[in-house]
Amino acid sequence: MIIRRTRVVATAVLAAVALTLGACAEDTGGTDPGTGDTGNASGTIKEGLKVTFLPKQVNNPYFETSDNQGGKAAVEEFKGQYAQTGPSEASPSAQVSYINTLSQQGTDVIIIAANDQDAVCGSLTEAKAAGAKVITYDSDTKPECRDAFVNQASAEGIAQTQIKLISEAVGPDGGEIAILSATANATNQNAWIELMKTELAKPEYSKLTLVATVYGDDQDEKSFQEAQGLLSKYPNLKGIISPTTVGIAAAARYLSGSSYKGKVQLTGLGTPNQMREYVKDGTVKSFALWNPADLGYLAAYAGGALASGIITGKEGETFTAGKLGEYTVGANGEILLGDPFEFNADNIDDFNF
Repeated sequence: MIIRRTRVVATAVLAAVALTLGACAEDTGGTDPGTGDTGNASGTIKEGLKVTFLPKQVNNPYFETSDNQGGKAAVEEFKGQYAQTGPSEASPSAQVSYINTLSQQGTDVIIIAANDQDAVCGSLTEAKAAGAKVITYDSDTKPECRDAFVNQASAEGIAQTQIKLISEAVGPDGGEIAILSATANATNQNAWIELMKTELAKPEYSKLTLVATVYGDDQDEKSFQEAQGLLSKYPNLKGIISPTTVGIAAAARYLSGSSYKGKVQLTGLGTPNQMREYVKDGTVKSFALWNPADLGYLAAYAGGALASGIITGKEGETFTAGKLGEYTVGANGEILLGDPFEFNADNIDDFNF
C-alpha cells in the first residue's frame, strides 16, 4: 500500500522553498506501546532538535539540493540544528561508521538515503535504541530498521513514467532498450527496474525489448563508460533509461558528443539544471523527477514530528509539513511526496534546481 496525501496542496515541483513557520499537526493522542512515547498534544515540533542528513554520497548535486536546500530550510523553520554528513562514494557499507558517530553524538533525527537495505540496519537499530529517530528518504531500508520512509514517488508511478517516456521517444517502431542504473544494491533502483520490466510486458510496449541493465555506481566517469559500452555491445540500441541523476547526465554527455545523438534516445531521472543543455540540443526529449528540495523538506518535517511525539510512524497518523501541507502516514511507515514530473523543452526553463 502506498500513502496518499490527505489534502491537495500546491504542486511540489513548482513550490519555491519558503521560510514560513508551519509546524502544527494533528494530535496523535495516545501512547506508542512499543516505546512508551506519549503524543504531543500541542502538535508543535520541539525547538533545538539535532537533525542530520546522511545521503548516499556527499557532493552529489541531487543530495545537495534535497539536503542543503530543502532539508536545511525545513530544519531552520522549526528552529532545529541542521547538518549533513556522509561518504564520498556510494557503497553498501560506507554509511555505517557515520551512523555510529551520529548515534554517539546524541543526534535526535537521522535522515538517511540507504545505499543498501541490509548493510546499515544493524547500526540504525542501535541508533534507535540510543534515542534517535530514523527517517529514510530516496532509498529505503527494511521497515524494522527505521521509523518512517519518505518516498519521493510511488515505485509504480516512477516505473510507468520511465517506460512511457522511452516509448514516446523511441517511437512506434520500438526496438532494443537498456537501463543504466546506480548501484546494484540500491533498493529504490532495483524496485523501479523490476516494475519497469512488468510495465514492458504490457501489450502497448510489445515492440520494446530490454536487452541489458548496467550499473554506473552513481559515479560520473563510470556511468559515462557504461553508456559507451552499451552502444558498443548493442549497435541496434534505440534507447537508454537511466533512473539516476548522475547516470542520466553522464549518458547525455556521451550521446551529445557522439554519432548516436538523435538516433539513440535517452530518458530517466534528472534535474533541470544538469539536463537543460541536453534537452535544448536535442539529445534528450524528456525526462522526469520530483523536486528533491521538497523531498528533503518533507523528510525533515517527518523527522521533527517523530522526535516531538506528534507521530510515531503508525498508519493513519497525520502531520503538517510546513508549506507542503498535511501528510498521512501509510502502511509500513511510508509517506509519499507525490507523482513524478515530466520535463521537456517547453517547460525546462521554468525550473532552477
